[in-house]
Amino acid sequence: MMSGCDLLIRGGTIVDGSGDQPFVGDIAIVDDRIVWVGAHYDGDAREVIDASGLTVTPGFVDIHTHYDGQAIWSEELSPSSSHGVTTVVTGNCGVGFAPCRAEDHDMLIRVMEGVEDIPGVVMAEGLAWDWETFPQYLDALKARRRDIDVAAFLPHSPLRVYAMGERGAKREPATEEDLERMRDLAREAIEAGAIGFATSRLLIHRTKAGENIPTYAADDAELKAIASAMRDAGTGVLQMVLDSPFQSWEDELRHLIAVAESCGRPATFTLGTSNGGEPVFREALRIAEEANARGLSITPQILPRPVGMVCGFELSTHPFCLCPSYQAIANLPLDEQLIHLHDPAFRATLLTEQPQDGNPLAMMTRNWDWIFPFGDPPNYEPPAETSVGAQARAQGRTPEEVAYDLLMNGGDGRGLLYNALGNYYEGRFDALYEMINHPDTVMGLGDGGAHYAAICDASYPTFLLTYWVRDRNGPKLTLPQVVRSLTARPAETVGLEDRGRLAPGYKADVNIIDTERMELHAPTVRRDLPTGGRRLDQAATGFVATICSGTIIRRHDRPTGARPGRVVRGSQPVPERKSVLERDNA
Repeated sequence: MMSGCDLLIRGGTIVDGSGDQPFVGDIAIVDDRIVWVGAHYDGDAREVIDASGLTVTPGFVDIHTHYDGQAIWSEELSPSSSHGVTTVVTGNCGVGFAPCRAEDHDMLIRVMEGVEDIPGVVMAEGLAWDWETFPQYLDALKARRRDIDVAAFLPHSPLRVYAMGERGAKREPATEEDLERMRDLAREAIEAGAIGFATSRLLIHRTKAGENIPTYAADDAELKAIASAMRDAGTGVLQMVLDSPFQSWEDELRHLIAVAESCGRPATFTLGTSNGGEPVFREALRIAEEANARGLSITPQILPRPVGMVCGFELSTHPFCLCPSYQAIANLPLDEQLIHLHDPAFRATLLTEQPQDGNPLAMMTRNWDWIFPFGDPPNYEPPAETSVGAQARAQGRTPEEVAYDLLMNGGDGRGLLYNALGNYYEGRFDALYEMINHPDTVMGLGDGGAHYAAICDASYPTFLLTYWVRDRNGPKLTLPQVVRSLTARPAETVGLEDRGRLAPGYKADVNIIDTERMELHAPTVRRDLPTGGRRLDQAATGFVATICSGTIIRRHDRPTGARPGRVVRGSQPVPERKSVLERDNA
């Protein structure tokens, strides 16, 4: 008889993250490690979960989030953890909160407020700022309790400002002394546990006041100097947001590839497609293929549904959010807004006003043929004839009238619209299917912890498992393929190779799922941020249990209150595969 274990998952259909076919078996866990995966475990167990008829997967890994702040002020990294995610990576897009001197706190808040749509007052209240350097920030993360694991990129914007002061914020060219300073700081961060370095070249990444962020158009010499710290350490991943569609993929990927070649480290970048025009995403895939054939490791990062915003009067964007009349009431509670929104004179005025300039995302809320009603359950592949533009043409009304009435939702003002900004090429998912099935791509871009009142894409794991595997009318993805895309593939991409698989020696991050009962619900507005700030949350049904580090953090779609989450410092090697007997005899 085998030795005992702490937790035994009995008789589930195991989809182990390798991409291989599922099999029925048991999983035994001791402490935070898997010690047995096989047909039958005959040892004792302190706790047994009967997984008969259920699907057992590794915990999911989301490599593109912005929980840099939420991981400080909250013990739950939701919505990610409510969708089976057990490890998140922060610091993406080169924005974050370390390193940072006290006099630069407000500047970094303004950058994050503009780029990631996190209200400044929320960050001002929620951030303790009990750190200055990046190693101290990791220590601050370690000192706090949370439900799931956090790894972090070193973000370029705070690094540049910390090294250069006001000159860095104003995007002045870095001197040789500046470059040496940034190189030293990057080396310090990598040694302390940064999993890599992240930056952004995207034109619409701006502060709330409309200014370019400190990293916009930083030259290759600066990026190479910082990335050299990863070369010297022999570890780390480069993450970049490139300036496409404003520049060609060939021009933009030239920067990424040059930096990757200089440091000899893997790189990942954000990839999507527009809704029309030439399918230029294929050019990006071709360039990545060619670079990888030369020995590089370039991984396009994709979202498996439209890149979109949820719009509503309770949220930060909707078709009227930049109109002068609405701006006058925008900061009122919804109940007080409704006094005006029900007024026929106010409605008539608002319907004829033109939006003023403002946040780039807010300025993208009138592409009428790509804005759709958003119900419950939410439809992320809506028919073209249901768009606001199509309804307006069919009804002989203006798009503004249709949008206003949909947002009013019969009078309560809680109607939601879905603004499909991209990844909905020609109103179909054919291009997405092509990107998902490309061998070089990786799933990501959940953006959890950012765009609190506009985007809720951190729910994409549940969307993949329901829509793409079970419900789609058209070519589907296989369950082993999707599980690998949520687990081992992203973990390998960022060097966290001790997780993402169900095998002896691997970290005991596990999901137990009722795939037939699984459902993705509509986003709802919660006011649980510091100062009562609002955020979109999105629930799922069907997660029977989620386990992080051998501890059950969620049962039947509800948190247990357990807080086993840790800070992951640096890359993690593939573990030795010891069975329970080998562990006892070691």
